[in-house]
Parts: sequence; structure tokens; C-alpha cells
Amino acid sequence: MDHTLERPVASSTALHLLLSRQSSGALVEPAPSGADLDLILDAGLRAPDHGRLRPWRFVIIRDDAKPAWAERVAEAIELRDPENAPAMIEKYRAWVQRTPLIVALGAEIQANHKIPEIEQLLSAGAAAMNMLNAAHFLGYGGMWVTGANAYDPRVASALGFEAPSRLVGFLALGTPRPGPSLARPSRDVHVREWRG
Repeated sequence: MDHTLERPVASSTALHLLLSRQSSGALVEPAPSGADLDLILDAGLRAPDHGRLRPWRFVIIRDDAKPAWAERVAEAIELRDPENAPAMIEKYRAWVQRTPLIVALGAEIQANHKIPEIEQLLSAGAAAMNMLNAAHFLGYGGMWVTGANAYDPRVASALGFEAPSRLVGFLALGTPRPGPSLARPSRDVHVREWRG
């Protein structure tokens, strides 16, 4: 029996949307706000979570707070890499300026817990993916950004993520500019069946 005929239309629409998601760094206003932003955050709060630790933490950076945030990161860049700081700072300021909405993603780690740290971090990663998918479903675009700033303890501390908690990256969210779709990866390259 072909069970695909029994699936509701809403399921196939959701799957079609899921399969069309791709990261987008070319974002413009409007950014998600109000009820749309609430839905995106709520999707993050539905991530898989072993032990119900609920490690996910989200810090929203937008509007008038963006220049002040760029300056805080500039201070960290200066301390981290003074030789290359001027170019890196300008690049970061430009990114913050053109990104409609930034959501810092953190994991409040419970150290020495029976749930290993890697599982707590993976839960934060799952929250990030849920949020990116929700943004896409609502007609927005986004990209998960890491790099040196995401791993700098000074940047994490500025957001309230003190060790053992971790900053795991930033979601850049906004409206995607039209552009070419990326080819999907081939299942043949990424999937194999274990046969014992």
C-alpha cells in the first residue's frame, strides 16, 4: 500500500519547506519580530533535551543595541589579535550593521552531570536548527555563524555565558534576498546502510 497518499497536505507542505531551507547570509529588513519572533524562539524551546535540563539560552541583539554590541566584540578582537584587529573589527562592525537581527545561542552547561556535556551542547544545536527552520517556514532567512568571536570567553562573558556555560554561535535572521538555490547534497555520498 502506498502510504504517501494518506499523508495530509500540511505534512507534504512542511516537508517541501524543510527541503528548500538553506543558509542565507544576504539578509535585509524586515527581521522577525513580535509574534513571528516568539514562534521562532518557541521552536527553539522544543528541541530534543535529554534529562529535561533545558540548556538552551537565547540573547536577542537588535536595533539600537547593535552598535554597542559591535563595540564590545571589537574590544575582544583587539585583545585577541591586536595585529589584525583593525581589519577584523571593521569587518565585524559591517556584519552587525547589515544583519537585521542577531540571536546569540548559548548552552547553560551543568558540569559533572549524568547527562554528558556533549549532549547538552547538542541540545543547543538542535534548538538552533529548530529556530532556523521556523524562520524559514515563516518566510525569513537565516544563518548560523560561529568563528573566533563565538569561541572567545570575553564575548561569551559579555552575553552572560560564564564557564562552564558556553556560547555556541549566533543566528543572523532577516528577509533573504532572492538568489540561486543550492544543490542538495547527494544521499549516496552521506548515507550508508550498516549490514553487520
